[in-house]
Amino acid sequence: MAERVIEVDGIDLCTESFGDPSDPPVLLVMGLGASMLWWEEGFCRMLAAGGRFVIRYDHRDTGRSVTYPSGRPGYTTADLVADAVRVLRAHAVPAAHVVGVSAGGALAQLLALGHAGRVRSLVLISTSCAVPGGRELPPPTEEFVRFVSAADAEEPDADAVVEHQVAYARVLAGGRRPFDEAAARDLVRRDVERAHDFGAARHHHALTDGAIAQAPLSSIAVPTLVIHGTADPMFPLRHGQALAERIPGGRLLALEDAGHGIERADWAAIVAAILEHTAPDPSG
Repeated sequence: MAERVIEVDGIDLCTESFGDPSDPPVLLVMGLGASMLWWEEGFCRMLAAGGRFVIRYDHRDTGRSVTYPSGRPGYTTADLVADAVRVLRAHAVPAAHVVGVSAGGALAQLLALGHAGRVRSLVLISTSCAVPGGRELPPPTEEFVRFVSAADAEEPDADAVVEHQVAYARVLAGGRRPFDEAAARDLVRRDVERAHDFGAARHHHALTDGAIAQAPLSSIAVPTLVIHGTADPMFPLRHGQALAERIPGGRLLALEDAGHGIERADWAAIVAAILEHTAPDPSG
């Protein structure tokens, strides 16, 4: 295991792998505004111990990947989708099982729609439909909207950034379980200290789509597992249900009282579900 900065098409992306490269590959795609650290090392090691070659990476403007000048990101959502392909190419992986969380789940859907040959299966966690269609889905909770609306647009100091991110993690947890503030604070502080420019992640909030796939979700032809917390404040459970309904053969695993993201209390259940979903077909 070692971090590795790859340069593909002139783009520097920081990646890290776990496990044996001969095992079935699993590409982890984090949500926007978050580095690969949010795929926690313990979680990655559990997947690798189950016989998977696990790859995580920093999106542009997060962690140690390429960082752009303030207000001038110079890339689109379509470029972030293409970055997943770049990471696979750099690791000599023709196609992988793709696991995306939050907006990373939307990127995973777009990857399957626009680069179908690169995706062996999908696991979509705490996310929503990347392509419009079907009935209107419920909005975020009032608490979530209040927190996001009150966010300070100014550039705070590092300590204030940590406090804000910990508070945000608390809101995302959904409020039905005890919140491990110490663990959240440690993760956030490491994320802030590791980044070239932590504030650059704000670019993700202003991205244009670019040339993304326009096909309906019903055209996704790979096995798809949707994992969703029943207390998700950003995307209420109906979002996960809609995904499972719109993607042919989609299955839903609902995590009782889980919020948005991958909580340590759910690692065992999520890892077991991913391992089962990505298990090699014994029939060949």
